[in-house]
Amino acid sequence: MAGGGGGKADEFEPHPVKDQLPGVDYCVSSSPSWPEGILLGFQNYLVMLGTIVIVSTILVPLMGGGNVEKAEMIQTLLFVAGINTLLQTWFGTRLPVVVGASYAFIIPAVSIASSSRMSVFPDPHQRFKRSMRAIQGALIIASLFQIIIGFFGFWRIFARFLSPLSAVPLVTLTGLGLFAIGFPRLADCVEIGLPALVILVILSQYIPQKLKSKGVDRFALLVSIGIVWAFAEILTAAGAYNKRSPTTQFSCRTDRSGLISAAPWIRVPYPFQWGRPSFDAGDTFAMVAASLVAIIESTGTFIATSRLSSATPIPPSVLSRGVGWLGVSTLVDGFFGAATGSTASVENAGLLGLTRVGSRRVIEISAGFMLFFSILGKFGAVLASIPLPIIAALYCVLFAYVASAGLGYLQFCNLNSYRSMFIIGFSLFLGLSVPQYFNEQLLLSGHGPVHTGSIAFNNIVQVIFSSPATVAIIVAYLLDVTLSRGHSSTRRDSGRHWWEKFRNFDQDHRNEEFYSLPMNLNRYFPSL
Repeated sequence: MAGGGGGKADEFEPHPVKDQLPGVDYCVSSSPSWPEGILLGFQNYLVMLGTIVIVSTILVPLMGGGNVEKAEMIQTLLFVAGINTLLQTWFGTRLPVVVGASYAFIIPAVSIASSSRMSVFPDPHQRFKRSMRAIQGALIIASLFQIIIGFFGFWRIFARFLSPLSAVPLVTLTGLGLFAIGFPRLADCVEIGLPALVILVILSQYIPQKLKSKGVDRFALLVSIGIVWAFAEILTAAGAYNKRSPTTQFSCRTDRSGLISAAPWIRVPYPFQWGRPSFDAGDTFAMVAASLVAIIESTGTFIATSRLSSATPIPPSVLSRGVGWLGVSTLVDGFFGAATGSTASVENAGLLGLTRVGSRRVIEISAGFMLFFSILGKFGAVLASIPLPIIAALYCVLFAYVASAGLGYLQFCNLNSYRSMFIIGFSLFLGLSVPQYFNEQLLLSGHGPVHTGSIAFNNIVQVIFSSPATVAIIVAYLLDVTLSRGHSSTRRDSGRHWWEKFRNFDQDHRNEEFYSLPMNLNRYFPSL
């Protein structure tokens, strides 16, 4: 009996630690064929379009705009997203990251739109333009904060002390923190949202195993949208929602968005299209706080993307470079009059995991679709009219991939250490609990728990502590760099020794393949 189990020793060996995620079909520097790449790029476009429609649906009515202004806002957000995505993939982190609209800027934007100085304009269109100009001015100033933090290397200093242990709650809650736009929005029209979720899971997880055909699941999202959207059209045409409440009709019907009739056939967004920006100190401080949250959440997305695209852990210098170009993106948003600043798209990072395609070229193709449909308004409006419960169903899967990418960094940590257990558990719990408290107070009383005489200060606190990823990284980072700092095992328990060779760009030859700037610009701008 003693010698009978020797041949099975490998079955009980732990899984080896992997610097790069195995099983990815196309990494950052490789590309699928052009027909497949175009379809995959179109999928990425559809995924990010949902966030743009959600942000526009929230902000435009509060600013006094109607369907025409909403259609123009969607076109503008698409246009700047295309530009910003290309800037990030060409000169930023060089990762396959889509740069789109950020939810972090919604609170200061709503505060501007609902301020007393905007209520003096009785004409809704005039109030919309005035609100937009104020948001533009605040975004322009806030972008300078991101540019300084990134290009002057301050975020590189932060990243050098980031360990796999503190990265776990940051990346995990970058995905899980967006749960409010997942199943709750799916349930707004469960008869189309739930089938979309079930079909996507079946097509992406079960069908490929049955067919034993590699690559079938790459277009599961596209097929799922097509099937359920057609089903929603049939229900609408059959009159299934004729006698339902206006809220249900807005969520379920395919002819209630008002975008197709309001959108122009051809319109090219241009800088300062709403007029000259206006500047207010209170608006600026709140936007700067939102830009800090966007930096933190984008950092979580960058780290997740580097993992899901089978790149090496992102070097601090490259991460800081990406933050600097994120600031340039927010500056572009301010110039063109977008209602919100930019962030690295979490849902598109999740799509990398679903398709196992982390190609930079695919993301650049998706940026081409953004620019194309932002100019041809009618065509873009057709796709933007997809019912939001269908998009929410997709997010349930895509956000989960980002959250699991964060949990994947646990392999670098010592989970038998009580220190590691406390930091991870405590930061995850507070990262979910604190924003829940702040958001509940906002919904119940109309203002956050911090209610002083300064609206700007109230907004700053509300923006920071409403972000799960921000709260989680504040707690985890501070505990990781201060708790048992002098203990000999702390460095290994946090997994810092695994990331040591990636601290400097030139310490690992693989960094050149994934993160090097085009046209050999690293030689002339080593700090970038």
